[in-house]
Amino acid sequence: MSRWSGCSLVLVLVLVVVSSLLRTASCRFPTLDHIRSRASDKAQGRAVVGLLKRLLGTRSTDFIVSVNRSLSNDSLDVCELRSTRNYKVVATGSSGVAVASGIYNYLKYFCNCHVSWSGDQLDVPRPLPRISGVLRINTRHRFRYYQNVCTFSYSSVWWDWPRWEREIDWMALNGINLPLAFTGQEALWQEVYRALGLNQSEIEEFFSGPVFLAWNRMGNMFRFGGPLPQSWHVNQLYLQFKILERMRSFGMIPVLPAFSGNIPKGILRLHPEANVTRLGPWAHFNCSFSCSYILDPRDPLFLQIGSLYLTQVVKQFGTDHIYNTDTFNEMTPPSSDPSYLSAVSRSVFASMTAVDPQAIWLMQGWLFFSDAVFWKPAQIQALLHGVPLGRMIVLDLFAETEPIFSNTESFYGQPFIWCMLQNFGGNSGFFGTVESINSGPFKALDFPNSTLVGIGMTPEGIEQNPVMFELMSELAWRKEPVNLSKWVSLYAVRRYGSTQEKLPAAWRLLFASIYNCTVPHYRNHNHSPLVRRPSFHMNTDLWYDPADLYKAWKLIIEAAPSLMSKATFRYDLVDVTRQVLQVLTTSFYQDIADAFHNQKLQELLTAGGVLVYDLLPELNRLLSSDRNFLLGTWLERARSLALDEKEAQLYDMNARNQLTLWGPSGEILDYASKEWGGLMEDYYAQRWGLFVNTLVECLESGRPYKQDTFNQAVFQVEKGFIYNCRRYPTKPQGDTYEIAHRIFLKYYPQAWKRL
Repeated sequence: MSRWSGCSLVLVLVLVVVSSLLRTASCRFPTLDHIRSRASDKAQGRAVVGLLKRLLGTRSTDFIVSVNRSLSNDSLDVCELRSTRNYKVVATGSSGVAVASGIYNYLKYFCNCHVSWSGDQLDVPRPLPRISGVLRINTRHRFRYYQNVCTFSYSSVWWDWPRWEREIDWMALNGINLPLAFTGQEALWQEVYRALGLNQSEIEEFFSGPVFLAWNRMGNMFRFGGPLPQSWHVNQLYLQFKILERMRSFGMIPVLPAFSGNIPKGILRLHPEANVTRLGPWAHFNCSFSCSYILDPRDPLFLQIGSLYLTQVVKQFGTDHIYNTDTFNEMTPPSSDPSYLSAVSRSVFASMTAVDPQAIWLMQGWLFFSDAVFWKPAQIQALLHGVPLGRMIVLDLFAETEPIFSNTESFYGQPFIWCMLQNFGGNSGFFGTVESINSGPFKALDFPNSTLVGIGMTPEGIEQNPVMFELMSELAWRKEPVNLSKWVSLYAVRRYGSTQEKLPAAWRLLFASIYNCTVPHYRNHNHSPLVRRPSFHMNTDLWYDPADLYKAWKLIIEAAPSLMSKATFRYDLVDVTRQVLQVLTTSFYQDIADAFHNQKLQELLTAGGVLVYDLLPELNRLLSSDRNFLLGTWLERARSLALDEKEAQLYDMNARNQLTLWGPSGEILDYASKEWGGLMEDYYAQRWGLFVNTLVECLESGRPYKQDTFNQAVFQVEKGFIYNCRRYPTKPQGDTYEIAHRIFLKYYPQAWKRL
């Protein structure tokens, strides 16, 4: 497709929404009117200019940028773009985010450009394509939210400032104006605990290691993976200052942390009279690392601690008046009495308003789904109505699969944000619910007495399935669902900068199958046997027809030779080949199981041999050929934050443990699995090798297979990986096309035979 035919489609593809149509729920909440950026129009304009320089280099001067908040008279972002006679583009928007996302819309649909975690495709035409008249882009959503409290542990825990800078640029380009900003909060908690009288050992006994801080903050666990070095606090505090400054410069509203009632045990030494509940174990952890202490929000000490902490937050970080804290996350409250639940939320909110009278509480709605047995209508309404209507915003966290708003009369009048969760644990693997996200936000807008004030993206882990995030963020600027087939065809063109018809055809196949999970209540945990501890009770179900995946694989392989210079294409070539080998691993596993149960040793040796000695090594070589799939990068980023070898070893253990055992003894085993070069070779392949060898020994000796015995043996392999001290490559090795093509020639015929 030429850039000119792309331009002719833009009027259909780009939202041009008349202001009179933009009467949304956000207009009904004057309680939110004070939530506005304090950055000046000029400062926001300068932020966008800086972004364009980082993104486009010298071509950034082709854009003339200005921010004028009076463009919008209803808090809803708008951007207007027009061409000048000398082929420059003038972009004026109601905020820095509006301008950045308006320019990205132009880059996508006029210039066939693309920006993603896995690489950019920025072959910007020269001169810039002309816009006919004025292109006006509006959103119907006051807020576009981003991040999950878990994202900080699964994805951004080891980031430095350049990586954060890149992510905040990505947020602005994708229209995010309400990001979570949780970095560095432990440094402030340490000061609060010291002020309260805790000693250093009591504080160190409380904080978990870096990759487990999300659950430490939510009151699920403590201590494991710690103690946090003082250098960690300094580094994270430095990052948070830069993160907040940059977010605010674009006109974003950072969401800051507040107190939930989770306290160190040492508080009981100081306040033995406090009304504290010790929770039961969480997620198979024992009470050495879980069974947290929760201070009753009705206790006067709650207000004291909560106010002390939020005072520190506002003093150090400033405020935009929105705070997140989550009570009862994956924890059952001690009482279902509605009056108790209302008192809890009222007290939590009071600890915010005591410091910031304009506070808005942003709460994840996950608890209503994860403990649906407890949270019946009376209990939900009681918790929500403990806060004045309009002073709480609820994240409908998993709305693409388990929407809560539709069963709670739109959260009983509290504003809410419709969110796509999409990913658990940062797992590798293709996944999407494109039909659901394409229609869900519009259904929420049209819901009777809807209190929708925005849409959001709340993945536990990022840097996977970039297509889902591009679609979801774009839907915030659409007035109706997109034609998915047309949308993804254009996505393929701009992602690769190529008009080869095989690529849109491949993506249409993927969008109609693997990216369109319609199984009710399906959660995207990667259950593939490839990344799970081997047993005879593994999940082999798929929500899609693998034939569609294989057809797409063939088309992408055929298009590959002329596109290997494109980082975006190389990533997708690795990713689609990885997905095929993941499916084939399940097929070989079934062969292995059948051979063992039928006592056919030769067939067991054949299937097991192919899996352990060819497929998995080939997969490791493939993953090791692309910088986005390297275990070494994750580990090196962790070690780079350390001041000395002791800290480096602590961070290295944290980084390895989360990917594998997730706890000292496999308490949440393989929840955060990743298909990465190095991890495939030294962890997943080692387990499969042990499993096949164990089965062979059982057949040869006539002994029965015992899962408990195998679990004990394989645990030593798993633990051995965490402490193997091996340094893994941080640069890709091998020729991606050569490896992928070799795999294709070997396994494509087999894939079809195994359908």
